[in-house]
Amino acid sequence: MELKNKVEAVLFTIGKFISIEDLGKYCEVGSIGLIKEALEELKKDYLAKNCSLEIQEHEGKVKLNIKKEYGYLTNKLLSNTELDSPTTKTLAVIAYKQPLMQSEVIKMRGNKAYDHIKALRESNLITSDKSGRTRVLKLTNNFYEYFDIAKEDTEKLKDFVNSKGLQKMFDENKK
Repeated sequence: MELKNKVEAVLFTIGKFISIEDLGKYCEVGSIGLIKEALEELKKDYLAKNCSLEIQEHEGKVKLNIKKEYGYLTNKLLSNTELDSPTTKTLAVIAYKQPLMQSEVIKMRGNKAYDHIKALRESNLITSDKSGRTRVLKLTNNFYEYFDIAKEDTEKLKDFVNSKGLQKMFDENKK
């Protein structure tokens, strides 16, 4: 079995950033150099194929991912299948205004938002910390990984909010 194929299979299965050392363990290869060579071969293969996949690197970790220009397609599919539309819209509100009080979310989204917040916490997309009689809601690192958005990338975060059709609601609240 070719090492490059093993690396690809592990990256595909893991679906998130992984250290090269851990990648070697999963591929049952002790040489970091061989893993790096296999990664370079995969990168070249994906470039040569001109496909929608790529190997991404961040802080010494690697991940098999969809190229940025195709991300909007997968984000739409994932959010439509795993979270219903109202829950996704509640998540977009939190993403746009975080950190914010749960009471503010309820005021904007209605009492059903309690259920949405519970589902988002269970999915580890948000945190909920007690603050007086309400809670403070924030995005988790899992949110940024899941939607492939860097914490500092406010433009991509705005695109996420806009893709959920909520910009109009925010504009109306500013009035």
